[in-house]
Amino acid sequence: MTEPILEIQDLSFSYEAGGGEIFSHLNLRVEEGEFLLVKGPSGMGKSTLLRLISRLQQPRTGIIRYRGREITLIAPSVLRSSISFVAQIPKMTDASVRENLLLPFSFAVNKAKTAPSDESLELMLRNFYLESVSLSQSAMKLSIGQMQRLAIMRAILLNPDILLLDEPTSALDPESAGMVFSIIERLNIDEGKTLITVTHSDYAPKLPRAAIYRLHERTLHREER
Repeated sequence: MTEPILEIQDLSFSYEAGGGEIFSHLNLRVEEGEFLLVKGPSGMGKSTLLRLISRLQQPRTGIIRYRGREITLIAPSVLRSSISFVAQIPKMTDASVRENLLLPFSFAVNKAKTAPSDESLELMLRNFYLESVSLSQSAMKLSIGQMQRLAIMRAILLNPDILLLDEPTSALDPESAGMVFSIIERLNIDEGKTLITVTHSDYAPKLPRAAIYRLHERTLHREER
């Protein structure tokens, strides 16, 4: 059996000592190139799961491994260049679209990576249904849907092994949500990206490649199609 790209073993988590558990003995194995869709009502811990994988929070017990190595042994900055996390509310700086897209390349851990050219960025904008957006315009003037697509685009520019998406369509209208899910699916099909997306959207049946998991009773259960 090949080594999974991500493995969670016996993970338990609560927000405060003595508080109610969010996860209890949760296990998950993710193979390279898989597309996981994690569903469940708000407040069940879906976002927390992604934050634990990216070391933004720490489990009470259990182990998370990335390519066979415990993530606690990997510097957070190094881990986050391999596992990109896109938050539910996209964060942009008061700067141009170009500057926002290239911001991660200014971080020390990414200095050795080559920033894409304007031509490459403009092609990606078209692929992300952002053909009306200029690299020189202010990112703060974009709609929420446009910002969300730009945030996903920024995350994949570093070519991460795993992309974590936290409720990427929660604030979007149906048309924008459809665009985002189309982008996500193409990243998996065309580029073989390993994706973990959490959502309470009912769009899941339209994503035939996704393995659907539901958070229930503090652990994950895979749903049959």
